[in-house]
Amino acid sequence: MQLGFIGLGTMGRPMALHLMNGGHGMAVFARRAEATRPLAAAGAGVCPTPAAVAGRSEVVFTMVTGTRDVEQVLLGPEGVVHGARPGSLVVDTSTIDPTATRAIAARLGERGVDMLDSPVSGGPQGARDATLTMMVGGPAEAVERAKPLFALLGPKVIHVGESGTGQTTKACHQLALLVNALGAAEALALAGRCGLDVERVRQVMMGGMASSRVLDVFGARMASRDFAAGIESRLYHKDLDIALRLAHDRGAALPAASLTMQFVNALMGRDRGRDDLSALITLIEEMSGDRAGSPSATAE
Repeated sequence: MQLGFIGLGTMGRPMALHLMNGGHGMAVFARRAEATRPLAAAGAGVCPTPAAVAGRSEVVFTMVTGTRDVEQVLLGPEGVVHGARPGSLVVDTSTIDPTATRAIAARLGERGVDMLDSPVSGGPQGARDATLTMMVGGPAEAVERAKPLFALLGPKVIHVGESGTGQTTKACHQLALLVNALGAAEALALAGRCGLDVERVRQVMMGGMASSRVLDVFGARMASRDFAAGIESRLYHKDLDIALRLAHDRGAALPAASLTMQFVNALMGRDRGRDDLSALITLIEEMSGDRAGSPSATAE
């Protein structure tokens, strides 16, 4: 099958390579020319516009940052909509606003192009290892068509409903992740304040009911003081904003999410949006009068 991929950053690049390794042809576009080089070296055709990618592809994947980026690459003046043939398929793996997703799908549908919203979970490591989980919204027939391609990206594909439901599911996922991360930060900050070995406390928690993937990954970074970005905090800020706006539209109360957003906002306000989410622990320590990296926040 001839595929296209738009957005070749930390997530998109390995995803596109996995699809190519599955025996599919590939056309690519990225705003930065250097991002296309690993794909070109593997045999992909580099295109000057998203429309050109669509003109060469049966299925086009997108993995870009936010809602406006998806709107631009799909519906903009040089967007996919201007090159896609009737009967082709767009699979958006970005994390964006569900309402905008439905509007984009409707516009593409007017041209005879199906769209699946399929945000992913698993982060950069999951993209590299092809262990992503895909939550998919859109027509059942299109999901079946895409399943062999999804299988090259990860073992778990769940069709959650009509257009936009994939993005709504991802918003709920990110909400749980972020609230959990703040809880982990508070627990480990308290352990450090009490003079305990934070990593040992984390290991104990991983063996109990408090265990979670968030505590495993982000908790380890909190304990080791490794705040270099896995996924930058600014992206979680965007995701939590989507969840809060969705809740506002539906009249749903999200008190823990609202509190968590204050801390993520604080990271952004300190120009730390490119730090890993594990940097939340430093804010908790500051509120206790500790300096980031102080002995009370690490093993004695």
